[in-house]
Amino acid sequence: MDTKNQTDINRYILLLEKPGYSFLFAFIVYFALSTLGGSPFRTQELAYFNYLADAFLHGQLNLRLIPTSTFDLSFYNGNFYLYWPPMPAIVLMPFVALFGVGFSDVFFTVLVGATNVAVVAMLLREAHSEKLIVADEIYRAWLVLFFALGTVHVYLAPFGSVWFTAQVLGFLFVGLGYVSAIKLKGVASFVVAGVMMACAMLTRNHLIFTGIWPAYYLLHKNWNNRPRLFFYTVLAFLPVFILGMLFLLYNHARFGNPFELGIQYHNMSLFFEENYKKYGAFNIYYLPINFYYQYIHYPLPITEESYMGGSLFLLSPVFFYAFRGIFRGYRNPNVVAWMASILATSIPILLLMGTGWIQYGPRYTLDFTIPLLMLTANGVQPTSRRLLFYLTAISIIQYIPGVFNFS
Repeated sequence: MDTKNQTDINRYILLLEKPGYSFLFAFIVYFALSTLGGSPFRTQELAYFNYLADAFLHGQLNLRLIPTSTFDLSFYNGNFYLYWPPMPAIVLMPFVALFGVGFSDVFFTVLVGATNVAVVAMLLREAHSEKLIVADEIYRAWLVLFFALGTVHVYLAPFGSVWFTAQVLGFLFVGLGYVSAIKLKGVASFVVAGVMMACAMLTRNHLIFTGIWPAYYLLHKNWNNRPRLFFYTVLAFLPVFILGMLFLLYNHARFGNPFELGIQYHNMSLFFEENYKKYGAFNIYYLPINFYYQYIHYPLPITEESYMGGSLFLLSPVFFYAFRGIFRGYRNPNVVAWMASILATSIPILLLMGTGWIQYGPRYTLDFTIPLLMLTANGVQPTSRRLLFYLTAISIIQYIPGVFNFS
């Protein structure tokens, strides 16, 4: 590619560094992709959070209306429940109140997905402004494009369903938690970040571990204000504690055990039954299997095995810059905290039965993509812009088959 063409491309890509433009771009792309599977306002058969929202609106915890499919639902004492944490249903309650359980989970997830892209743009901008990363506008814009179209997010955002909606919404809460920690000041930064991380926890429980970095950063940023720091810290942990207690009560009310999610009662695929009977839902037995399908396996050309997952770094090679970010900043406490956030979030993912199946690429890695993007941004400059362009293009091209498969 000659210099003039690359300059022209950079001029347009640069718009994505601005959150408003990045939202509009992502919304148009995700909306268009959603039409590959039919109407963008359709409701997926597995839009179970709509049914849980309806149950909440009618004052009950079990499903009042039964979906046409009960696959992956938990059946206990004659009632159907969801084993997923309930925050997506809580968010959906006003929409289900207005439009019923037929409210489009596809369109909802498209909107949340487009918002995620804007949040990534905002996060990278704020992180650069606070000198947490060093990445100028064009590098940040390329990273926004890469996230939007060259990671698992590109096929999770346009197609709805209970699994994808939960992951995309969980990402939003984590992203807002990180932005709040950086952008807001004083007590507001603690309270808003705490609320966002608590909401993330009630979307996907292990997302609370991504809060390691915001917790460190807020403490470090306010260390000189120690007379108020204890009070601020209590306010940050209060929403996590309150929602955590409510979640335990929610489980107890449903299954008579605060630590029972309903997994043992769920209508699982026959694919998992044998391993579940032998090893349960969480076991070190699953670690090598999950590690292989999340970091080593290459899913192209697409076969039956492709749905088990695919290598994070081979499918999204821009993430290789994260290793450079670690090498450049291994003495930087922020880098250490980002790494700790990734590792802590990865542990339950690697020990979980199943790899994220059915999927294309390692969809569970979206859960720690926020701190991974921070490490990547920390390592991307001053490397070649041309190389970043090619790696972004490779990432996008490799996810095209996944998008068409899930359409």
